[in-house]
Amino acid sequence: MQVRDGGRSRSLAAGQHDHWQSTYTTHPGMYGERPSAPAVHAADVFRRVGAKDVLELGAGHGRDALYFAREGFTVRATDFSRAGLDQLDAAARAESPAERVTTTVHDVRDPLPAADASVDAVFAHMLLCMALSTEEIHALVREVRRVLRPGGAFVYTVRHTGDAHYGDGIAHGDDTYEHGGFAVHFFPRTLVDALAEGWDLVDVHAFEEGALPRRLWRITQIAD
Repeated sequence: MQVRDGGRSRSLAAGQHDHWQSTYTTHPGMYGERPSAPAVHAADVFRRVGAKDVLELGAGHGRDALYFAREGFTVRATDFSRAGLDQLDAAARAESPAERVTTTVHDVRDPLPAADASVDAVFAHMLLCMALSTEEIHALVREVRRVLRPGGAFVYTVRHTGDAHYGDGIAHGDDTYEHGGFAVHFFPRTLVDALAEGWDLVDVHAFEEGALPRRLWRITQIAD
């Protein structure tokens, strides 16, 4: 597996940030208002582990963050796109659970904005398979483990190497391909297993989403 060097990774990340900013600005509410199927699953998992607060990474314009708030969780929503989070803030103000949602502009290449063992649950829908190197993904999961309390739950989804777009478009190395302006790091199963070391890996569930359709895994793991 080829791993991107740090400079190339940062350059790709900067381009992706600009692309997402433009996309959210041009297509507000692009994913609709209904929660994703993984978020519905995650809410059930979070209730089972007694979670009261959720840290969402890559929340975008907030369809899942708002769903978690409606379900009674306190939500800290992060994204590197201010444009997406502005839409989430506006939607939260228009709804009754507004007081349960806070937003923070944050790049997951940096340490997570939370103290050690201070979070009950973490959710990330297709965030880990964005323009991140394998090294950056491992560092992020270590950060998730740092901020989660013992027994806390982490639910995330990624596109995998069985996806129709894997190997298509502009190759950036490290199983990352850019198609239609969006760069995706496609996960092999070995990466999922490596990221679960030191965790209780509960489930790796295959599902499809969108019109292509995109092929994904939904991973559920518990902090030991």
